[in-house]
Amino acid sequence: MDQGNYTKVKEFLFLGITQSRELSWVLFVFLFTVYMTTLLGNLLIMVTVTFESHLHTPMYFLLRNLSVLDICFSSITAPKVLVDLLSKRKTISFNGCVTQMFFFHLLGGADVFSLSVMAFDRYVAISRPLHYMTIMSKERCTSLVLASWVGGFVHSIVQISLLLPLPFCGPNVLDTFYCDVPQVLKLACTNTISLEILMISNNGLVSWLIFFFLLISYTVILMMLRSHAGEGRRKAISTCTSHITVVTLHFVPCIYVYARPFTALPTDKAISVTFTVISPLLNPMIYTLRNQEMKSAMRRLKKRLGHSERI
Repeated sequence: MDQGNYTKVKEFLFLGITQSRELSWVLFVFLFTVYMTTLLGNLLIMVTVTFESHLHTPMYFLLRNLSVLDICFSSITAPKVLVDLLSKRKTISFNGCVTQMFFFHLLGGADVFSLSVMAFDRYVAISRPLHYMTIMSKERCTSLVLASWVGGFVHSIVQISLLLPLPFCGPNVLDTFYCDVPQVLKLACTNTISLEILMISNNGLVSWLIFFFLLISYTVILMMLRSHAGEGRRKAISTCTSHITVVTLHFVPCIYVYARPFTALPTDKAISVTFTVISPLLNPMIYTLRNQEMKSAMRRLKKRLGHSERI
């Protein structure tokens, strides 16, 4: 199609999670509760790690960064979803859609790289315990976190730079509740097969490789722990299993969405809700409920706050 002879789409129309008004209210209450809990849970982790000196270690520094990412990532889609659940017409401007995709992939990419950094942190802690604080110095941790954000930025820029040149002349209906590459790409008024293959390679293949690498890494770490004994071994195994759980919950939906042809399936919306709204909630729950050190630090912080209020 001649790209100079078309009317550019100015907005996209979402079909949303459901067309039922009754179910929309139920989902609104549920997702609002999930979103608020996500914000409060991750904020609690950030405050606890910041103000509890016992947690001023590389692992918790990285966990605090993950909490920042979870708050930002869930805030890209959740507020818009909540508004749309109570709206008859669910729309987003073309520029708003592109902006949403940009931040979605920036933060999603940074999340993936941050989980890789956390795996590296655990490997160093187990394999080089005497040199751990030297290797994972504050400066190196800061550099690794910054590199994660830069990696997410580069990944996002690649996605957007591939999408923007495409002509969008209609239709403009997205059978989803947020803007993402698989759905938006299908609305382009041109043949996108080669671009779809490229994006599947960029997103899906990379997700598979990183997921496989992380599983191998944690398997190696757990095997190394067999030679350890006592309380330290138990705590390390508990931490690693928490990390493995979070990695699995993050990557399985990610692989489902991006490592296959961009065709709609009945389970897409359920997986997308899990990926965008529920997964950021599970991270603080897993890291706090399974982490005795974090729970103890939260209790100490609560006592300090209660004492300062009485004063």
